[in-house]
Amino acid sequence: MTDQRQVISAATTVVVKVGSSSLTLPGGGIDVRRVDELVDVLSEVVADGKRVVLVSSGAIATGFPAMGMTHRPRTVAGKQAAASVGQGILLAHYTSRFASHGLRVGQVLLTVNDLVRPTSYRNAWSTLDTLLELGVVPIVNENDTVATGEIKFGDNDRLAALVAELVRAQALVLLSDVDALYTAHPDSPDARRLDVVEDIDALEIDTHKAGSGVGTGGMTTKLEAARMATSAGVPVVLASASDARGVLGGAAVGTYFRPMATRRSRRLLWLADAATPQGQIVIDEGAVEALTTRHSSLLAVGVTRVHGDFQAGDPVTILAPDGRLVGRGIAQFSHDEVRVMRGRSSAWLAAEMGPAASREIIHRDAMVLSRRRTTKK
Repeated sequence: MTDQRQVISAATTVVVKVGSSSLTLPGGGIDVRRVDELVDVLSEVVADGKRVVLVSSGAIATGFPAMGMTHRPRTVAGKQAAASVGQGILLAHYTSRFASHGLRVGQVLLTVNDLVRPTSYRNAWSTLDTLLELGVVPIVNENDTVATGEIKFGDNDRLAALVAELVRAQALVLLSDVDALYTAHPDSPDARRLDVVEDIDALEIDTHKAGSGVGTGGMTTKLEAARMATSAGVPVVLASASDARGVLGGAAVGTYFRPMATRRSRRLLWLADAATPQGQIVIDEGAVEALTTRHSSLLAVGVTRVHGDFQAGDPVTILAPDGRLVGRGIAQFSHDEVRVMRGRSSAWLAAEMGPAASREIIHRDAMVLSRRRTTKK
């Protein structure tokens, strides 16, 4: 095994995400054989003393045939109804198969709201940590039965990356119906397989082609999940579900994504990946330069416009004059205060409004700058 793959096999806490296409039949409905094979592998890992969190898709794909539907529903209500049926079927099978190995499972259904607020974020961490300490295998899924467009993760790949951050996992394994990351769709004659990705932002690949008909994700969402996890210092492997045993055992299968050397604090991870901005602060080009090249804090003098209704301590989006995203940060003042302070020097603010007003609008330690997106769509 390479040192990189030894990191995966040596991880004491592992988050494993499996997609709908790896759990269900082509036309929908649970694929018992494939689910059982996955559970058997994960049970072996738990028997070795590891903590495993399973992020499982497949509720909608499992549920719609059970409701007499011939195709995956397209309406929100139809999807939520299918998910409510499918979640029960999936959990029942997971419970039974894990029980055959002497293991218990616990279902954890999450929405974005559970991870965007500090209090519920801590509660989610506490629940998952307690389950793991008790030897229970948490089975996590987005709560499709209630989630709407405003409160959806978008795909379980992103949810898996957030869960990996949440539980401080040492590895994230993304299991799919493809065996690795390719420079183009695997069907393309010029597609080249990538064994290791050192820097996701340096990739030049084509991810536009859609995946299977039963899932919602694609390679774009998997790369976004890998970007999130590696930013948190978590190594990632993307591989076929049929290679699960090899991945978790340290075999050189799939694509390995090297983690960043510096791991962000939990607060900055929340800000970058989970928090919902409550407003926007537009800054001038001088401030953009100061933030991006000198890693400075944002001062009032560089602020030109303020949008939204936010309070001190809320996350906000930082925008350049032309509207491009600069980053996110935790505001130290409310929207009303920033509107009064914008364009003013620290000296003027201290003299006219008191010493407290001369503080940074956003401190550099409470700021995450945008990273360049290089995948093509």
